[in-house]
Amino acid sequence: MKLLYAEDEVGLAEAVADILTYHNYLVDRVADGEEALAYARMGDYDGILLDIMLPGLDGLSVLETLRREGDRTPILLLTAKGEVEDRIRGLDLGADDYLVKPFATGELLARIRAMLRRREDYTPTVLSFGDLALDLGTYRLSCGDRSVGLSRMEYRMMEAFLRNQGVYLSTEHLLEKVWGYDAEVELGAVWVCISGLRKRLAALESRVILKARRGVGYTLEVEP
Repeated sequence: MKLLYAEDEVGLAEAVADILTYHNYLVDRVADGEEALAYARMGDYDGILLDIMLPGLDGLSVLETLRREGDRTPILLLTAKGEVEDRIRGLDLGADDYLVKPFATGELLARIRAMLRRREDYTPTVLSFGDLALDLGTYRLSCGDRSVGLSRMEYRMMEAFLRNQGVYLSTEHLLEKVWGYDAEVELGAVWVCISGLRKRLAALESRVILKARRGVGYTLEVEP
């Protein structure tokens, strides 16, 4: 799952981003409203965490602009305790939920899970293809009675393949989807991760393979 997180309090932003990354979310972090709007327009996000009190362009203006432009990405507003009117206005503008700061980590994660469940394209807890199943709660890949745990990057890459079945994903697309839009990572990291997933599939004795097409990309395919 890929999230955009807009927060200008550096310490809080770093702590929350670390927590979300630990729980296998891919996070793009921005510190002002104009940057948040630009990223939201460019990125393919599953959800947005949006602080109301952002410099430049405030969070409510970002929310209003995105909804006016037809962006239906779920948005969780982060507000200060006294901003009751702003919370009401945010919900009227199309926010999916709000969370009052300071908040507990468990509640933040629960609100994010609830927000993502309410998406029109409801996300199941298990993604499957052929004889494979990826548990989104435990991050384990299974085939029959065998299962293996995946590293964070392997998990993100396998999730990308399972959400785009029958589609060839280019190396550049995988780099952005797995490591993030601004990641300073070489393309070779994608090939290393692909190699790791192929070893996982072999260990599971799965009929699913990672097929490569030169100049196009990679996709999952079931061997006959």
